[in-house]
Amino acid sequence: MDPTTQSAQISSSQGLADGQNSAKESKLSVKDLISWRDPKKSGLVFGLSLLLLLSLAAFSFISVVSYLLLALLCVTITFRIYKCVVQAVQKSSDGHPFKTLIDKDVSIPPETFRKHVDSSLTHINRALKQMSRLFLVEDLVDSLKLAVVMWLFTYVGAVFNGITILILADILLFAVPPVYEKNKSQIDQYIDVIRTQVNTTMAKLQEKLPGAVKRSKTE
Repeated sequence: MDPTTQSAQISSSQGLADGQNSAKESKLSVKDLISWRDPKKSGLVFGLSLLLLLSLAAFSFISVVSYLLLALLCVTITFRIYKCVVQAVQKSSDGHPFKTLIDKDVSIPPETFRKHVDSSLTHINRALKQMSRLFLVEDLVDSLKLAVVMWLFTYVGAVFNGITILILADILLFAVPPVYEKNKSQIDQYIDVIRTQVNTTMAKLQEKLPGAVKRSKTE
């Protein structure tokens, strides 16, 4: 084999491996955040997300966005004026302090946009198919499960509004994973017991209800 071709294939395989590793790391980043692998980053993300949700609970969405953009503008304008004053005093010609950021290409490549659109369309079609199956009662047991969940949500909605639920979800998202990792064996044991009881009850209910789709053991 030609050495040039061989080196090109090696470089291509290495690039593919690096891309797969980077994709794997990006997938694990959210898990690392909620598992507090890096306490500083997790604390920063948790604090900012909680602060944003609390702000939305106290103010309207438009007000929160306007305050955030106004704060960002105050920082950038102040820094620009400061650099201009420093350049005037020192008689330097450093140029625009944000020149590297201004020259940076922030446009979205068409391939990336189409890729995300196709991925979103796949999830949307899957959700539409599932909703059609549930609301048209293809499986009576699954439709009854959805009815029970929606009925429970009516009580949740009467007690909490949407922002309150998001705040509680944010707190649980960062609080549950560390607790689960410390008590994994005990929690898994209880989950298995509950899952077995639920599956047994659903199987008995499915046998007695008319119109229920019979599932095979492999499912």
